[in-house]
This record gives sequence, C-alpha cells and structure tokens, in this order.
Amino acid sequence: MINPKEVEIMAPAGSFESLAAAIKGGCNSVYFGVTQLNMRARAAANLTLADLAEVAEICHKNKIKAYLAVNTLLYDHDTKIMRKLVDAAKENNIDAIIAFDFATIQYCNEIGIPVQVSVQFSVSNYESLKFFATMTNRVVLARELTLDQIRDIYERIEKDQLLGREGKLMEIEAFVHGALCVAQSGRCFMSSYTDNASANRGACLQNCRKQYKVTDMETGKELVLDNHYVMSAADICTIDFLDELLKSGVGTWKIEGRGRSPEYVYTVVKTYRQALMDIEAGTYTKEKIEQYFETLKTVYNRGLSKGNYYLGRELEAYSDVHGSQATKEKVFVGTIKKYFAKVGVAEMIIDAGTLSSGDEIRILGVTTGVYEGVVGELRAADMNPITSGKKGEVVTFPVTERVRVNDAVYLWKDK
Repeated sequence: MINPKEVEIMAPAGSFESLAAAIKGGCNSVYFGVTQLNMRARAAANLTLADLAEVAEICHKNKIKAYLAVNTLLYDHDTKIMRKLVDAAKENNIDAIIAFDFATIQYCNEIGIPVQVSVQFSVSNYESLKFFATMTNRVVLARELTLDQIRDIYERIEKDQLLGREGKLMEIEAFVHGALCVAQSGRCFMSSYTDNASANRGACLQNCRKQYKVTDMETGKELVLDNHYVMSAADICTIDFLDELLKSGVGTWKIEGRGRSPEYVYTVVKTYRQALMDIEAGTYTKEKIEQYFETLKTVYNRGLSKGNYYLGRELEAYSDVHGSQATKEKVFVGTIKKYFAKVGVAEMIIDAGTLSSGDEIRILGVTTGVYEGVVGELRAADMNPITSGKKGEVVTFPVTERVRVNDAVYLWKDK
C-alpha cells in the first residue's frame, strides 16, 4: 500500500493561470505542453519554449515538479524538433519528459533527463513494465486495467524489488480524474480516417464527442439513438475509492485537463487533496465523498463515472449532452484595478452586468490563479456603502487573499 503522505498529485497546466491554480489547489507536480509534439497540441492551450525557464522557476519555488509532455508519435522530420524540445527542457531544469515514442525515450536517456512512459504505450502487465524499467523509473499504466490487475503489478515490483533507470523502485502512475477516450488508452484513429488529422500526433478532432445517426443502407431509413453521444464516455472519477487506489500501489494521481479552465484545475486538485488529507486523518466517509462529488460537478465535466474500468465494470457511463454538465458557470463582471494590502480590499471596475453584496465570485489571474469568495461589504468609489453596483462603476470589497491588477472577476452562478 502507498503511504498517503507519499502520493504525488499531478495537475494539468495549459497556461500560467492554470499553473497558479494547480499550485494553490495543492498539487505536487504539473505537466504541460509547448506548442508542438504533445497530445493536446491542437485541442488545448499550450505554453511556449520561451516559457520553460519561468515555469521551472515557479514550480521549484513552490516545491513542486514540472514535467514536459512530448508525447506524440514521431515521424523522421519530427525528431529534430523533439531533440530541440528535450534539450530546452534539460537546459531549463524541467524535471522530466513524458514520452510516447521510443525515439524520445532514447534521446532522453542519451542526454540524461528523466523520462516517463505515457499511457499511450498501454502498459498492461508486469513484463511490459519490466521492459521499460531499463529506460525509465515511472510508467503510466493503461487506463483499462482494474485495481486488482494494478495491485498484482505493484506486488511483483515489491517482491522483485524492481529498480528503474534511476536506481529506485519502479513507480506506477494512473489517471484519477478527467476526460476518458473510448479508444484503447487514448490511441484513436477516428479523426485520421475522417480528416487526416492524427490524434496520436496531437491533432484529435474529438469526433467521438459528436452526435451520430444510423442509416439502414437497404431502405435508407435513419435512426437517432436515445443517447445521441454513443461514443462520448463520461469522465473518469475515482474520488469515491481513493483508499482502494492506494492499496493498489498507484503513487502518482494524474488529473486530465490541459485544455480546461483555471477554476477546473483548482477545484479538482483541491478536492483530491482534501480527500487525501481525509484518508490520512481517518475521516474519509460516505458523507464526505458525496460532498466531493457535488464540488467536482460544479466545474467542467461530461458526467462523472463511478468506477469505470478500475472496478472491473463495463464502460456504461456515457455523456448524454454536448459539452459540459457543470452545475456552475462563471460570468464575467469586471477587472481588478487596485489591491490595498494593508486592509485586504480589492477595487474593481464593473465591465458588464452588476455586482451585489452576497454574490459568489471567482477572481482569475496569471499569478493569483483562482480566488474564491463571496462579496461582503460593497462600497462605491466615494466609499459609501452600497448593495449593488452596475456597469461602468468602480466598487471596492474585502478579500481574504491577495489579488492583482488586471485579474478578471466573475460571478460564480448556478447553471
């Protein structure tokens, strides 16, 4: 069993705002891509090569690790770019590369930067993990494995004292939350067939998230299935059996979502961190688990599964609507203009709609990450108390944490 104190919660970071949100939520590491050769090159926000030094500095200042995803299949003409990315990562003190091509793994080994084996390799048994142990210290196991299968692999690692390339026991990583692809460990060819856009090279068009109808080729009769989104799997969610995940030997909990918003990253990381703390304290109860679910539902999700493959169940949970089923939404209302540190007060201009005392808000910024709170005492520009402000007006209100000039203020409303 993995000691809860040793669990690494790995968060997605598609932007500096999400990076700050992940750190504030309580992550131990982040992973991100830089423009090319990553599995979210087309679908998500990405940082750039020029950002590497700043990302590493922010992460290490906050005592977390930074991992660069170079996790696509490579053609010969890609290898030059791959080496440039890996060289830049090493030069800028990035902690490891996440790879899905033997050329990337080999080059990482050649220049001496740690590399982690991506889920796309579909490592599903101990012998395969043993093969990769000569190249890496960490493998992301196939998403299709059950907890019992993962536990068997973990127990063999312990029994054999299987050491990885860094001379430490081999580590197991698995996805605990986020989008699930119906293809084997995400290795999909659908958009290659339809649009010559390879999902395995970071160009997934998410065909599986669309509605389809079935046509009888003999009669021409068309059927629309009750569940229009017949290939759009609900999101992975393991929040209700994290104690079993620990027993299976998964030491790194990876959260999917490099294309998601800062509030998604913050909320999911914070919720899993709280659950881990509750496990340590012996207060991981059914009542708290229900609270976790309600919190996770507030941010982007396609429906939250309860078990998926991990519990040996068939993949019966599919999304029945397009896009998110989040119970909350953010509505832009204004921009922070000043922060008065001595009194803990923010000044903002209302750019849209209204802001009232008692409103639940989220404030997002590159350094702030995510601030969550409720508007208390609201004052006008002349410092007179007011109950509400409208577009064009300058207002002030107390905040419990530092916010920054140009941070965006949003109402956090029931959807």
